[in-house]
Amino acid sequence: MTAPTQHSRRAARPWPTRRLIGLACVLALALLPAASQAVEEPAFTIVRSFPTFEIRQYAAYTVAEVVMPPPADDAGNRAFPILAGYIFGKNKGERKLAMTAPVTQAPVPAKLDMTAPVTQSAGPDGILVQFVLPKDINMDNAPLPLDARVRLREVPPKQVAVIRYSGFWSQANYARHLAELQAALRAANITWTGEPVLSRYNGPMTLWFMRRNEIWLNLD
Repeated sequence: MTAPTQHSRRAARPWPTRRLIGLACVLALALLPAASQAVEEPAFTIVRSFPTFEIRQYAAYTVAEVVMPPPADDAGNRAFPILAGYIFGKNKGERKLAMTAPVTQAPVPAKLDMTAPVTQSAGPDGILVQFVLPKDINMDNAPLPLDARVRLREVPPKQVAVIRYSGFWSQANYARHLAELQAALRAANITWTGEPVLSRYNGPMTLWFMRRNEIWLNLD
């Protein structure tokens, strides 16, 4: 009897085993960015925890922002190359800044003051998309953007109610968790103001079930 060839040995491997190996490779690639570096976030303390949400107190931080026209569904994707261009060197001095999290989205408020406590939102005047800048960057030392669409803003200290969830960035997933957060706040007799803010902590290459998404409601 002749020994099995290399080709026949490969063919003899059970199909489910090959599928598991392929799935393991996909998972390893998805985990690689998260494992290779820690992404900086704005500093906060947890004021109080509830079964489905928590209240956070955020320190002041600086953002780079751009207002995008509707629709809101792909505003983040359209804004990303503009804001990424700024932090990757499209600024005076060609200074490169570290990527941070989250990327936020919310409606543009009726009055957009330089100290307005907003991140990203969507409204009749457009969708405000923001990149949080590293903690050592402020309005005094931030490089000036070369793209006139990019604005810098200092977000003052604020207190927000936060619900965290995973999954796709779909309107249905967002709406379900926003309703859950609002119902929990009403049950706790906690009032909020302003528009909800969608905060995304992962890139589009992250598998949907590993994504960290949050909705913030302002309590100030």
